[in-house]
Amino acid sequence: MAEDESALIDFQDDFETKARGFGSGKYGRILKMAHTPTREEYFKTMYITGLGIIAIGAVGFAIWWVMTYLPTYF
Repeated sequence: MAEDESALIDFQDDFETKARGFGSGKYGRILKMAHTPTREEYFKTMYITGLGIIAIGAVGFAIWWVMTYLPTYF
């Protein structure tokens, strides 16, 4: 049982050592700037994303409609 505990302690120490250095690496600046969005930011993001989805759907529908009905006129 002592060997298992020793292995777990070593694993935990290695993990904590790597985790301590993570914030100072190339992603450290991004992690320091990251934050949970406010309610206003979240709803603004949802609104813009929804408009984008609707716009892409409208363009796709227009292309489908043109490809379906326009060739019959020629």
